[in-house]
Amino acid sequence: MQTLAIDLGKQSFHLYGITDDGEVISRKVSRAKLLDVVIKLHPASVAMEACASSHHWGRTFEASGYTVRLIHPRFVKPFVKGSKNDAVDAEAIFDADSRPNMRFVPLKSAEQQDLQSLHRMRDRLIVQRTALINHTRGLLAEYGLIIPAGAARFRLQVEELVNTAELSDLAKSLFEKLIEEYRDLDTRVSEVDDTLVQICRTNERCKRLTSLPGVGPVVATALVAAIDDGRHFASGRALAAWIGLVPRQYTTGGKPRLGGIGKRANHYLRRQLVHGARSALLRIARYDDQRSKWVQALLARVGHNKTLVAMANKTARIAWAMLRNEESYKMA
Repeated sequence: MQTLAIDLGKQSFHLYGITDDGEVISRKVSRAKLLDVVIKLHPASVAMEACASSHHWGRTFEASGYTVRLIHPRFVKPFVKGSKNDAVDAEAIFDADSRPNMRFVPLKSAEQQDLQSLHRMRDRLIVQRTALINHTRGLLAEYGLIIPAGAARFRLQVEELVNTAELSDLAKSLFEKLIEEYRDLDTRVSEVDDTLVQICRTNERCKRLTSLPGVGPVVATALVAAIDDGRHFASGRALAAWIGLVPRQYTTGGKPRLGGIGKRANHYLRRQLVHGARSALLRIARYDDQRSKWVQALLARVGHNKTLVAMANKTARIAWAMLRNEESYKMA
């Protein structure tokens, strides 16, 4: 058997493949029996959708000597025939894997999974902190107490505002609990950031990436967690496109049309690269190297927002070259 496609689930998994004799294998197995069944069928490669637990199973099958290919669910969907069920999904994965020009998702190592989990936790905490800030500002506004937008202003002003305002004992107690909850979330975010800094100091790839303007511990560790050494991308432009830092293209009748950046992207990594570019842009006037001159000319020509995306695009492409060649950034 050349390829075995597996539709992953929580407790049951559906397998689909064609033996060398032309026999179609389509069967459901339990979690406990999955590895034993795959070993018994002994395929040359295993194909799965890139979804929950796919990297775990990918590492498991790879350790058993099989080639593993993960496919984005968006590329599997066009091959689904008729009504959706596990058997149909497994067959669709098999058909998608057989396409000669199919693009696959890089399999993450356990170290990459650790880093990515840390970033997912950080992102969730920041979302919760932002929601809590907006919730508290909304409640304060009902008492005529206005705090300007922005986490930094909230952090500096909220405690004094509540302490000096004429509020009932119940309202003051409520806001003190909200402030305590906010302080706890803020502390947890700071602890995660400190952990990322420590990892960055001990990881050679991360240390190398931080020499690039606009890349700090958060961006460096997010890049390594997502792409490792960049070997799965043919070029820096391919990486930038995967992150979502290139314009959408609509071409018909030989007439190409370029729009804004698309929705299909690694949104977390794109957001961090744009934030890093925003930070670097604040200090760009201090330098007169080739990259800084390019940024200043671009800023004058296309404006602030497009310049940020262009800077993030270039940062991703340079980062790919640094990871592939194992070099530090050299300012030209």
